[in-house]
Amino acid sequence: PAALEFAIWFHDVIYDPRASDNEEQSARFAADSLEGARDDLDARVSDLVLTTKTHLPGSIPDAALLIDIDLSVLGKPAKRFDEYETAIREEYSWVSMNVYCEKRAAILQSFLQRDRIFRTPFFFDRYEVQARQNLANSIEKLSKEETGH
Repeated sequence: PAALEFAIWFHDVIYDPRASDNEEQSARFAADSLEGARDDLDARVSDLVLTTKTHLPGSIPDAALLIDIDLSVLGKPAKRFDEYETAIREEYSWVSMNVYCEKRAAILQSFLQRDRIFRTPFFFDRYEVQARQNLANSIEKLSKEETGH
């Protein structure tokens, strides 16, 4: 539980939308901050934080739960999801609309192509159906934005 909680706190402690190594920097920051903690807590938290880059848990204990928590916004009601998508666009306002739409749609499509977006039964049961609808709707909107329709 301690490693999971620290990973939640640290997973986006370093975030720059122009950088491609936010998770690595956050993992290093977590490891440095927790250095000397008992039971290799620093390494366990660092490993968990790194899983948020690909959103694939591998065999790391509690990674599926951390990733499901991180992705839970995908399965929120449409209004909340749309607010999230608007905030993401604002973070990437420096990217041209066409490039943004293409890249964002590809990211969202990669989640839709998974057999399961959510790995844990709790999150799957609660959010999977809504997440798939939100992602499909967003991809459709992005397609229309990209083509100007």
